[in-house]
Amino acid sequence: MPDATPAHAPEGGVRRPAGGGGPRPSAHGRRWSAVRPAGPLLAAIALWAYAVRSTDVTTLDDFGLVTAVHPAFWAGLAVLTAGFWSTVRRSGRADAWPLAHVLALLVMERATQALVYPTPLHAWAWKHDAVVDHLLTDGGLRSGAELGDMAAYDQWPGFFALQAAAVRSAGVENTLTLMSWWPLVSSVLVLAPLVLVYRTFTQDRRLIWTGVWLFCAGNWVGQDYFSPQSLALVLHLAVIALVLRRFPGAGRHGPRQAVWTTVLIMVMVPVVLSHQLTPVVLIASLGVLALTRRHRDRVPFLAAVALFAAWNLTASLPFLSAALPGMIASVGDIGANVETGYGTTPTGTGAVAASWAARGLSGAVLLLALLGAVRQRELRRRARPLLLLTAVPPLLIAVGDYGSEMVFRVLMFMLPGAAFFAAAALLPRTGPPSGTPPRPLPARFLRLPLPVLLATTFAFVPSYAGKDRIGYFPPAEVALVAGLVRSAPDGSLVVAPNRNHPLAYGDYWRLDHHWFLEEDRAVVDRILRQPARTLALDMRGRPEPGRSYLLFTQGQRADAEMNGRLTGAQWRRVERSVATSPFFDLVARNAAGSVYELDVAAVEEAVR
Repeated sequence: MPDATPAHAPEGGVRRPAGGGGPRPSAHGRRWSAVRPAGPLLAAIALWAYAVRSTDVTTLDDFGLVTAVHPAFWAGLAVLTAGFWSTVRRSGRADAWPLAHVLALLVMERATQALVYPTPLHAWAWKHDAVVDHLLTDGGLRSGAELGDMAAYDQWPGFFALQAAAVRSAGVENTLTLMSWWPLVSSVLVLAPLVLVYRTFTQDRRLIWTGVWLFCAGNWVGQDYFSPQSLALVLHLAVIALVLRRFPGAGRHGPRQAVWTTVLIMVMVPVVLSHQLTPVVLIASLGVLALTRRHRDRVPFLAAVALFAAWNLTASLPFLSAALPGMIASVGDIGANVETGYGTTPTGTGAVAASWAARGLSGAVLLLALLGAVRQRELRRRARPLLLLTAVPPLLIAVGDYGSEMVFRVLMFMLPGAAFFAAAALLPRTGPPSGTPPRPLPARFLRLPLPVLLATTFAFVPSYAGKDRIGYFPPAEVALVAGLVRSAPDGSLVVAPNRNHPLAYGDYWRLDHHWFLEEDRAVVDRILRQPARTLALDMRGRPEPGRSYLLFTQGQRADAEMNGRLTGAQWRRVERSVATSPFFDLVARNAAGSVYELDVAAVEEAVR
């Protein structure tokens, strides 16, 4: 942050007499100062590597990775955070050092799961792998009449087509390896546009990199998993960075501006083709920017509107036509739109603690952002476009619930701006722009930021990985479900308590999937009274050659118990009823679950 430091002061801010007197560091001292940040960085990486090698995830409790990971992991996080702040607060250090610390943070945050878990996390990622598999198998897109709700992915196929092309080019069968590492890949991709956005409003490296750190630590929402949203967020920030830096006002035309407009459209196209919500946020953001004096050029806004309209009035029109009544009904229903999950309530100490850690982390970043915007008057004026962009996402709550995920998406889109102003709350007030280097931090600013950075960095772990008991599927569970999907004849029905298992949408273009705990509560209560008989009657009537299967897995039970769908006793009662029923034949079982096939003849005999 620029101030009135004399021009003869060195970049580190240490004042010397104008004549250049006073001791100067030796060449050896300068070299040592340049490489000193490597010490904490290497120590943190060594502690993390030891923790990964020493972590056992075979028996996860309700706290997920928080209690499973070796204590050296926490020590590594602490050392890394302290090393980052020691590096970033010295204004003479090169940007390479804070970047190296941020990359190390992302590795510790996102790569740990890829290394300690032998299979990819999260049923949603497995669902998206099934969509890629559909494109590879069918070689084309299908309509809603053929695929039902899954047709939405065929009508926004950009991300999946890209991944299918990558699978073909790499000569592999599926995206499973990429799924495990995608959180790290997508998080690293975000850094470049994020830094460009921040550098639009300040040249103070302390503010830039502290904001980047808080963004990485505060981004617990999990949009970085193998999903269209992960790529759409990167491209969304890239568009914002381009507009802020290359479209500063109206009336600028010419060959160079035409080139930037072409680049802008090329970045927008995959956003529109890949995701339903991000283009809406992008249009609103560009509309707000077009109303400001500094970025009055309406070309980006009009280009986004034209691309969005062109796609939604052609390729995705069938899906939107069917979904439009529900979308209209949710407009303005703020109470329903802020509800999260699928009617579930976190149950148990671990799930509740993870939920409160996530809320506390987001609340702390937003409160710091408010404080930073209030106390940093000059920065607030200079970065007003970023402040306006941060205020756009909450408006989405009045638009719809987006599958009960709108609150999470609002937090995600707010975070880039919120992290920047949160960092400003931890640093001295900035003055008007000047060519002078920032002054040394006062003593109170040397003490305050480190505890805040440590608290947010540590809070990320339970917020992001505290529910890994739900998200992790052991190899035995993957093998069990994969065997069922491979062997089930076309037209078969696979019934399960919930969709929290690998391949929950496996071969969805030829198999039907149903999850009975997601029915209305009255239906669930009816099943709980006579589990085997009720399920058998509901599952009969499958046309030949299709068959009906009932699947129980470890991941389903974790979801049912931790999200308050069923108690442990109720789960055991349902399984016991099916296992002892004459209506179901056991066809596969291992340590992670069991598969039953409906005996249609026995059911028909019982109802005669």
